[in-house]
Amino acid sequence: MNMPRAAQFFALVIALLMTSVASAERLVLVSASYQKNILAICDTKGKVLWSYETEGPAKGHAGHHDVQLLPNGNILFHDSWTGLKEISLAKKVVWTYDSAKSNGNAGKRVDVHAFKRLPNGNTVIVESGVGRIIEVDRDGKLVHQFPLKKGGAQSTRLMRITPEGTYLVCSEQPGVVIEYDRDGKVIWEYPIGTRVYGALRLKNGNTLIASGSGHSVREVTPDKRTIWEVKERVPGTNVALKWTTCLQELDNGNLVIGNCHAGPENPQILELDDNRKIVWQFDEFDLVGNGLACWEILDDEQSKLVRKKLRALKAESP
Repeated sequence: MNMPRAAQFFALVIALLMTSVASAERLVLVSASYQKNILAICDTKGKVLWSYETEGPAKGHAGHHDVQLLPNGNILFHDSWTGLKEISLAKKVVWTYDSAKSNGNAGKRVDVHAFKRLPNGNTVIVESGVGRIIEVDRDGKLVHQFPLKKGGAQSTRLMRITPEGTYLVCSEQPGVVIEYDRDGKVIWEYPIGTRVYGALRLKNGNTLIASGSGHSVREVTPDKRTIWEVKERVPGTNVALKWTTCLQELDNGNLVIGNCHAGPENPQILELDDNRKIVWQFDEFDLVGNGLACWEILDDEQSKLVRKKLRALKAESP
């Protein structure tokens, strides 16, 4: 009787150790503006492994609102109202696109808060002002587009593509999450009434919404029922939610929430388990300041790739 229990205990210890090692390997990609103007890759304890000083934001522009680690280890980011850049870990800019000058936008008001590189190499860009979602190839050629819904919904924050290939778009004014199909047909809407920033389609089919100025995160069903909501403060803690921004669902089912403009007394990123308890937090105010709106938690494979490339770069340096 004792041997099986001992074996079970030993297996549990090994599993916990393996989980600890995996967690230690996980990396965090952050992109902050508001006078910080930095791209950085950190470990889970906040140690900076790589950083790049971005251009200062244009007058009246808060700066970075979206970021993506690409499969080749490069980073897609922006540091102006309209320009996208792809940079390698060797800090060489290898691709640019300027929405202000391209594909019929010359002379028009346009700004970009959201983008995504697709598996086929094309890039989806949400263009506020002109009010459209476009897809461009590597040469900047327009290969697909559709208009955003009118009536204030053309001022956007984040956009995320669902597993079904639809587009979840956060329209800051009038504060509604709109889901479009590839032809631009509206197939789902969820009005939240705040300057909504982020929305993510979860594996269970529900939608997670970061309300931005509403200081909250909410999970809703396709028929718009609220499953749970955390608002103003994480229960059982003194952690205040301020401008909730990016969202991510991890492989283990935990949810990660951006907490921008929350001041030095609150963490900038929170990981919550199924019980909405904080199991990890990123609290590096000196590095990212009060303007960390966008980030990505890198999974094991992405983290291994980045570490490998950084080791190679270090070996090449004199």
